[in-house]
Amino acid sequence: MRKHFRELSVAAALLVMLTLLAVFAPAFFQPQPLLSLATREAPTLVVACGMALVIISRQIDISVGSQFSVCGVCAGLLAASGWPLAATLPAAVATGALLGAVNGALIAGLGLPSIVVSLATMVTLRQGLNLARQGQFVNLPDGVQWFGLSQSSGQGLIVGFAVLLLVALALAMRHLAAGRFIHAIGSDAEAARLAGIRPRLGTFLVFVLMGALTGLAAMMNVVQSPQVQPLSGLGLELKVIAAVVVGGVAISGGSGNLWGAFAGLLLLACIGPALTHLRVEAYWEKAIQGAIILLAVVADGIRSRRTGP
Repeated sequence: MRKHFRELSVAAALLVMLTLLAVFAPAFFQPQPLLSLATREAPTLVVACGMALVIISRQIDISVGSQFSVCGVCAGLLAASGWPLAATLPAAVATGALLGAVNGALIAGLGLPSIVVSLATMVTLRQGLNLARQGQFVNLPDGVQWFGLSQSSGQGLIVGFAVLLLVALALAMRHLAAGRFIHAIGSDAEAARLAGIRPRLGTFLVFVLMGALTGLAAMMNVVQSPQVQPLSGLGLELKVIAAVVVGGVAISGGSGNLWGAFAGLLLLACIGPALTHLRVEAYWEKAIQGAIILLAVVADGIRSRRTGP
């Protein structure tokens, strides 16, 4: 119980909010609005899974929003040029993996701070995309939206795949050696090296995986609309970092799990719709989210002081 106190606290807060909604705004639980909310947040969940691994390894990647935009536009342009979805999807994932590899090479290979590297790549990618597209949307051909399925089937496919990916990664982090290596690198990279783990290679691969998941999420977002917005990833990095930190992943690295990140994302994602159904002014959403994030960071600080030397 003590070990998973943060995750349980987030789950309890989510349960309280859903209970209040069930009493005061039962319309929140109508199937179609809930499915639409889950579909909209499914790409964010995929990116949050990657971000959780990055932070557990004691790194940070604030370029994921720009990577998301670039991968989405690239996927849209390929689809518009006649590429089938079976080729466009792996191309988007490969584009994201390549962008992640650039971050990983600079951070793991040259030993540069991840906050500086990812800030530089965030600005470079975003401004480069702005110059290339000049704000123009990419119009998608017929058959791309919802993967060529009906809207309800496409939404179910996107949500189901995101959940399956979450389960697969969570089980891998718990039961595979690679998951234990990531925790070890985040806890103490030098001790991990002495134990036979290669921290630099592990860090590089984590950033490649982060990029690949971002590319996958971008494709999941592309198929939800007939057009691709060049700035679709604007602010995504803050959203996923907030969800991960709120969910109990220690910003100092070495601690946390994907289930907590999932709970944190659910809590933050439900605040806006909940306020709408409760007829509360929308500007309270950011204030409440900020307060939750601040409480999570303070809890991390208190925990670190208690467990520190």
